[in-house]
Amino acid sequence: MAIGVALTVLVVGLIFASRLSRGKTAKRKYIVWGTTVILIIAPFFSWVVSVLYAISQEEGFAGVALMMLLFPIFFLIGLVTLLTGVFKKESVNKSI
Repeated sequence: MAIGVALTVLVVGLIFASRLSRGKTAKRKYIVWGTTVILIIAPFFSWVVSVLYAISQEEGFAGVALMMLLFPIFFLIGLVTLLTGVFKKESVNKSI
């Protein structure tokens, strides 16, 4: 049941982020997807993967260790994406 709730939150968050970034500038897309990775993908995806791994290996500590590895990796990916969007320069077309 808990895995289903986490997967539902993950899918709804991805749909919301894709609709929010549709038709926007590249800078806005980086900001939206960086925030989505930090707030939704990193915690929920790492939790689901680590719980499924812990169940398959029948060892809870392996799941906790995997979560301790996955969460910071995804968080850093999201942080880099977010900072890329924040510090990206807008391209201005100056046609005469």
